[in-house]
Amino acid sequence: MLELDQLVMDFGGFRAVDRCSFRVEAGTITGLIGPNGAGKTTLFNLIAGAFPPVSGSIRFLGEEVTGLSSDALFHKGLVRTFQIPHEFHRLTALENLMMVPPAQPGESLFANWLSWGRVRAAEAKVERLAWEALEFLELTHVAHERAGNLSGGQKKLLELGRTMMTDARLVLLDEPAAGVNRTLLRKLEDKIRILNEERGYTFILIEHDMEMIQKLCAPVICMAEGKVLIEGDFQTVRADPRVLEAYLGETVGDAA
Repeated sequence: MLELDQLVMDFGGFRAVDRCSFRVEAGTITGLIGPNGAGKTTLFNLIAGAFPPVSGSIRFLGEEVTGLSSDALFHKGLVRTFQIPHEFHRLTALENLMMVPPAQPGESLFANWLSWGRVRAAEAKVERLAWEALEFLELTHVAHERAGNLSGGQKKLLELGRTMMTDARLVLLDEPAAGVNRTLLRKLEDKIRILNEERGYTFILIEHDMEMIQKLCAPVICMAEGKVLIEGDFQTVRADPRVLEAYLGETVGDAA
């Protein structure tokens, strides 16, 4: 589904991503781990089209997409979330979801005047999909609450819901566990697993919570200093001396 070949990204004299190459197979949940400053989020930004790499290639669904904008990639089914949720805080949770689908006829002034029946039918369909997402995420009780008033965990669930309002094929999740209490984190894990196993979503997951990585991810890729150190199953990665030295230490042993 996704192929990265020798990606490089420099900021001035600092090399944030250094010849990164790996593949993501359809239907998997790939874990991307490593210490702070390893280049994980920069790599996500390259994949999601936030900026082009200095060199290297990105292929998505067999198509060369290197340098395409985030908007163009969104329309191809590549969607990302952020460590700090980017909700429209003055809109309700329901309205946040209804904002997502592109090319809604109600966005046209003329359609609102000349084709109001089509606009109304399209909005009803989008609202129905939004309610289905809220029900799946167990957020119907906050549907009419302003998104800015939601808890950190609820905002992360809402971000996941926004990916459900698109034709997403690949979802990049940037530290979904950050700022989430353990109860909502378990719920978030369950929803990611269901979306993967029952609805066919493919995920790449940046995360420091090794328990979450162990439960959800295969394969696991570890980065350090902008490079890929190792790729494999969780047990293989956690036992590699380079990984232990670079980042994980006793954390993995405790999580296991």
